[in-house]
Amino acid sequence: MAGGFRVLHLVRPFLAFLPEVQSADRKIPFREKVIYTVISLFIFLVCSQLPLYGIHSTTGADPFYWMRVILASNRGTVMELGITPIVTSGMVMQLLVGSKIIEVDNSVREDRALLNGAQKLLGILIAIGEAVAYVLSGMYGSVSQLGTGNAILIILQLFFAGIIVICLDELLQKGYGLGSGISLFIATNICENIIWKAFSPTTINSGRGAEFEGAVIALFHLLITRTDKVRALREAFTAKISPM
Repeated sequence: MAGGFRVLHLVRPFLAFLPEVQSADRKIPFREKVIYTVISLFIFLVCSQLPLYGIHSTTGADPFYWMRVILASNRGTVMELGITPIVTSGMVMQLLVGSKIIEVDNSVREDRALLNGAQKLLGILIAIGEAVAYVLSGMYGSVSQLGTGNAILIILQLFFAGIIVICLDELLQKGYGLGSGISLFIATNICENIIWKAFSPTTINSGRGAEFEGAVIALFHLLITRTDKVRALREAFTAKISPM
């Protein structure tokens, strides 16, 4: 136990500098929980649509396209990292605790606080590491094209967005909201994608000419513009919009 406690005690100097949501000192009414949850999801959605300032380009293949739904991330926005820092730090800490590399007595309040602080600190470090890796890997253009100032600005945007997600998740987990922040963010991202893919008015060149990205809009557009309605239905239900 002593060795385990020494590992946790390494987090103590950082606790005062970590962002923290105070636990509720009273029972939060259901109506207030709904309000807190809606506000948290609204902030998350705004960040998911807020484009990164200073990026050079996000065109070309998206290597994380098929993972963005479960990561609750959106390419080219401040929510590029999504819930990755939270999930990764949580998994790492669970592995360390489960394998007894870090020993935690859940009956001791200080141990629980230190464990939460360690997970939060690791999540912040992961957010910084991912932000730096995204910029250096050329996700937004080469560093020489971006310039040092823009590169640092992009890293800061991704970093602060990661802190916002961590705080929102903690807010919901400490009894102010309904359910887990991670599951709510994933569900919100899925619903957003479904609505966008159904009603998006933007057009994409799929090789057969310009087509509407939204499936419902594309269906009605084909039915209105094509004389052969059967063929229009076939094209609408077999259209493949490239994720590239």
